[in-house]
Amino acid sequence: MNVYSKIQRNKDEVFSLYTTGPFYLPIKPENHSPLRISDSSDILGDTPTIQSSATEDASSSDFPDSSPSSVLSASETSSKANSPEPNYPDELSKRLEFFWTYQEEPHRTRRMQILKAHPEVTKLCGYEPLTKYVISGVVALQFLTAYLLRNSPFFSLKFLLTSYVIGATANQNVFLCIHELSHNLGFKKPIHNRLFAIFANLPIGIPYSASFRPYHLIHHKHLGDASLDTDLPTTLEAFVLQNVAGKAFFATFQIFFYAIRPMFVMKLPFTYIHLLNVIVQLVVDYIVVKTWGMKALLYFITSSFLAGSLHPCAGHFIAEHYVMDVGQTGVNSDIPPPETYSYYGVLNLFTYNVGLHNEHHDFPFIPWTRLPLLTQIACEFYEPLPYHKSWTKVIWDFVLDDKVSLWCRVKRGVSSGSIQPISAAKKIDRAKAVRDDDNGDEDIEKSLRKKSAE
Repeated sequence: MNVYSKIQRNKDEVFSLYTTGPFYLPIKPENHSPLRISDSSDILGDTPTIQSSATEDASSSDFPDSSPSSVLSASETSSKANSPEPNYPDELSKRLEFFWTYQEEPHRTRRMQILKAHPEVTKLCGYEPLTKYVISGVVALQFLTAYLLRNSPFFSLKFLLTSYVIGATANQNVFLCIHELSHNLGFKKPIHNRLFAIFANLPIGIPYSASFRPYHLIHHKHLGDASLDTDLPTTLEAFVLQNVAGKAFFATFQIFFYAIRPMFVMKLPFTYIHLLNVIVQLVVDYIVVKTWGMKALLYFITSSFLAGSLHPCAGHFIAEHYVMDVGQTGVNSDIPPPETYSYYGVLNLFTYNVGLHNEHHDFPFIPWTRLPLLTQIACEFYEPLPYHKSWTKVIWDFVLDDKVSLWCRVKRGVSSGSIQPISAAKKIDRAKAVRDDDNGDEDIEKSLRKKSAE
């Protein structure tokens, strides 16, 4: 068998596994109907899963036990997936439910498979010194632009166009640099990443970096967890904003949703890093206003708003985890659609390759400069996966496509009855925790345990 045939065979096997196998194979007891909003409290009853590190994953061989009575075979799953769908008004456009799954998130499974097939990817892990130079240049650009616009009227074409083209693109770069630093990918020591993130925060105008980090780490550790993942829209958001006007409102002001939602879903401790972030930002804002005037600070804030609004780079917020091709999974299908999507376009040049999102969730300890190498090395794992070609089209389709809405997210939850199928998957990493060398992550773990106890 030649090399091409072998690669193609592997791709076909991976695709088959992806659609019917361990990535999303539902663990469900017999005669148990799919979980729906009406019979779920959106709260997990077990101790939260704590994701292990790359070394632990590589050495771990524990998987949830799956008995024949509780796991559907590929043929059974296929027959259920192809069964006739019920008649919904206006087909899928009126669906008022999320996609639910009982299986653990797919990235740990795929990470272990990639490590087994390509152990050399561990050499890609580590921090990237280039990051601090890139963000220093972006911060300098934003301060220079704010200085040049200090006397421009706020509602002038010059001010608004510059804020959209330069400011929003630059501040989206700032947001995603803070994202890199939250994974300790800028410096060797965790505390240096957190302190430098406060510096990178300056052009945003509002303290953001310290509060983003813990919520984002929880998003990785508990992807799709209905009670812990603050990246998920709430039921209230999905219900109120399900029409075109509501989706347009969400896409325009989504930065506010991501800022406010965590306070209602899960509260985390206010640490010394949060306090330092607030003090440094307020001091710098005060100096900017006193020396350059209020319009310079307005430039920072306007740039931050537009960076999370109807801007091409802001498309990654929706593209990463929203299910855009709803037709690939029926409303009553037992197999949820893929819950993470990558993008391989030119805008990755401005966003630290955040578009390689499947790769990032599989290996969050690989920095942005080396993620493309992961895609090349493990191409047989990533080529079969669905991906986006345009973030701008993602925003357009999200707003105007009746079949796409805030309901189009995959959530993991448990049955309202005594049987909780997800508990088996949770035992994998129960005793393992990913912590940095500082005490901040201990506060996160305490909050998770408290949330679970509630």
